[in-house]
Amino acid sequence: MVCWDPRIEEMPKEELQRMQYKLLKSLVYRLYSFSPFYHDRMKEQKVHPDDIRQLSDVKILPFMFKRDLRDGYPDKIFTASQDELVRYHVSSGTTGKPTVVGYTQNDIDLWTTSLARALTSAGLGRGDVIQVSYGYGLFTGGLGLHYGAERIGATVLPTSVGNTERQIELMQDLGSTAIACTPSYLLHMGEVAEKMGVSIKKDTKLRTGILGAEPWTESMRNRMQEWLGIRAIDIYGTSELSGPMFTECTEQKGFHVWGDLALTEVIDPKTEEPVTPGEKGELTITILKKEALPMIRYRIGDITSMDDSPCTCGRTHPRIQRITGRVDDMLIIRGINVFPSQVEYALMTIPEVGQHFQIVVERKGALDDMLVRVELNRESFSDKITDIMAIRQKVEHRLLNALNVKADVELVEPGSLPRFEGKSKKVIDKRSM
Repeated sequence: MVCWDPRIEEMPKEELQRMQYKLLKSLVYRLYSFSPFYHDRMKEQKVHPDDIRQLSDVKILPFMFKRDLRDGYPDKIFTASQDELVRYHVSSGTTGKPTVVGYTQNDIDLWTTSLARALTSAGLGRGDVIQVSYGYGLFTGGLGLHYGAERIGATVLPTSVGNTERQIELMQDLGSTAIACTPSYLLHMGEVAEKMGVSIKKDTKLRTGILGAEPWTESMRNRMQEWLGIRAIDIYGTSELSGPMFTECTEQKGFHVWGDLALTEVIDPKTEEPVTPGEKGELTITILKKEALPMIRYRIGDITSMDDSPCTCGRTHPRIQRITGRVDDMLIIRGINVFPSQVEYALMTIPEVGQHFQIVVERKGALDDMLVRVELNRESFSDKITDIMAIRQKVEHRLLNALNVKADVELVEPGSLPRFEGKSKKVIDKRSM
């Protein structure tokens, strides 16, 4: 077994917990003293930093929610000034407003360190050529993996997303040994390669996939490993926390969450009490060292379970198991988080559109496709093809800007979509049917 930082990664559990307690205590004091948001939240909860006397006292601290990021848009929760920031990332939010995350240089360094440990635990290092086929830019995936791969001494091939045939050619010509992308895109890449007469298993050096940003099953892993001849490693993170941060190791038995960087809890989403190890619940994370946008007991909404048993790889940090779902209604389309409320927000800015829409998601081949059926209002409904095409192009453009993922659009007659008493059913997800 090779570790990036053996002193930390193999630290005895008791010593790790003592470190976590000191970091938690320091974080709570700092935020109580200097963050109006957290000071007010703790006062409401009637909690003072002196009440944190042991690590388990984290459970008396208030939660942080996604809505807090929305209400604090763009930087009201930040605890670093603008001149201390070196970067912004922006991700999809639960309303028309996105989530803005700021980073100090130390935040970037810790993020990079987390991924250096993660990639090393997945068996990668100097001599590897890592093809990063996550998106670059406002999305955190591409840049996060890029910096982590460089930190471990690997060579990075920053292909980003799209232009699949060219990516396959570069994979062959430059000898990519690993790829970081969504699992559905890797499946799509395998299908495109076969149409080109290329077998990824036989005609490339690819041996590892770092795959995440969307749910995928163990059966999909098995299919990819057999078909493509790789070891498929799951990766986890969210933009709010710093993007992708934690992976499985080569044992593929859960994500190692670095305890010196993050304190994890799994709670019952209804009672808000901790569940026992192995029991499923909602993942809640405290980032212990983040400077620009601190997170205490951030309720992510992902459903998982905790495994605190020793991993056979020798790393002592706790593990969380594969994400099995969400407590909210978020859709993940080709690695991008999409909320029905975002679709609604975008549509309601278009005068020609009526009040009703429907989202249909299905898997065509290896990729997810999203169709948005949109009712026109009666004043805009027309038999002229040119009018309909112009409106459809406008809707498609507006949705692409709002969602950062392409959606097909079907314009329908006013009154033609289903109506429901009570809660409407705006999403038909055929992937789970």
